[in-house]
Amino acid sequence: MDTQEILLQFKNGQMSLEEAEGYLKRQPFEEMGYAKLDSHRKLRSGFAEVIFCSRKADAHLLEIFRRLYEEEGEVLGTRASRHQYELLKKEFPQVQYDEISHIIKIEKKGKKRIGKIAVCTAGTADIPVAEEAAQTAEFFGSNVDRIYDVGVSGIHRLMSRLDVIQSANCVVAVAGMEGALASVIGGLVSNPVLAVPTSVGYGANMNGLSALLTMINSCANGIAVLNIDNGYGAGYMATQINRLAERDGNHSFGEETEHE
Repeated sequence: MDTQEILLQFKNGQMSLEEAEGYLKRQPFEEMGYAKLDSHRKLRSGFAEVIFCSRKADAHLLEIFRRLYEEEGEVLGTRASRHQYELLKKEFPQVQYDEISHIIKIEKKGKKRIGKIAVCTAGTADIPVAEEAAQTAEFFGSNVDRIYDVGVSGIHRLMSRLDVIQSANCVVAVAGMEGALASVIGGLVSNPVLAVPTSVGYGANMNGLSALLTMINSCANGIAVLNIDNGYGAGYMATQINRLAERDGNHSFGEETEHE
């Protein structure tokens, strides 16, 4: 629960002064022995803590997931395995799992989404990273347009969707191989481009290093580069940009806007 929600509930009589004070005074993290849950992260940043599921012990993952769900009423996990999904589903039958992005989540129903983020990929092999970005952004309250398989080897495919890309508050460009997609998009749009290199490619791709270097050395302006395969980081940052754009456009955060 963020500060605004606490204050609104107090103002509307849904929460007593003592309860509101208790929320605000609560220790800023919860000690679990093996982990320290950052219960004040949403108060500070506007985003609740997210679970990086890979390599977590089953018992640790289950308890962290439970605590975050009890605190927020929803929870997002990245890089989850099928085994972890089956484990969590036993206690949380409503949990959702996406095999492509390895996102696992319980999400509040009827969530309002604002603005628009365009998530683009060079090829279909880049979709798992792109979906991690897109689903992260959607979980945090952004509208997302997916524009996949528009790499530079057939640039007419990109041009056919240029109006959608140019109208977005932020563009996420996901590409492996040489990673040229971000530079092309960067030269065609007025809003920020978040470039995500992927580990897709042949030997000299060096598990994404060649795409990373291409994106860092882009001559196009307005491009920021994420780490290799870091779809989550791109989705998070894209949402921050989208929120700022909507706020500056006289939209309140959380207010639903018309989106086709």
